[in-house]
Amino acid sequence: MATTEQVWLELHERLLRFIRGRVGDEGLAEDILQDVFLKIHTRIDTLRDEDRLESWVWQIVRHAIADHHRARRPLFELSEGLAALDGADDDNDAASRQLVPFISATVAGLPGPYREALLLTEYEGLTQQALADRAGISLSGAKSRVQRAREKVKTVLLECCHFELDRRGGIIDYQPRCDDCASEGCGEGGAACAPA
Repeated sequence: MATTEQVWLELHERLLRFIRGRVGDEGLAEDILQDVFLKIHTRIDTLRDEDRLESWVWQIVRHAIADHHRARRPLFELSEGLAALDGADDDNDAASRQLVPFISATVAGLPGPYREALLLTEYEGLTQQALADRAGISLSGAKSRVQRAREKVKTVLLECCHFELDRRGGIIDYQPRCDDCASEGCGEGGAACAPA
């Protein structure tokens, strides 16, 4: 039967490189690796098939990385995270802030995989590669998921409102296109003219 020491000798360098590539910090990578080996040490006797040892270890590593990213999630409401829109001038801030509840509601209404992709990459700062690893999909699949989520939000916004933009693309003002948006107000979390 394999021992923790044998696993360490055979795999620790590859595992450390893999973890470092997912968390981007040497110290964090080493901490996660230590946690992984603690789990291996306490559970190695539960492994029934020694031929599956390496895949079992990699599964523990992937779960540890996912747990690390999950623990780092910001503890704020989505609308607060959206309130700090990048690049908005003082003139643009008012219009942008009015749209925050509507954008929050639109993102919240996306199908699960799209909502998660957008939240993790746009608001929590995960790379698309990290999203792919976390979701267990290819990098191109993660890129497609993020792009589709952006398009779905854009479609809802453009169907609901006409936007006046400055030369850099910042929102100066917007006008509702339909009665639902006009009566409830896009900026007040009003209903979209069309579903996401």
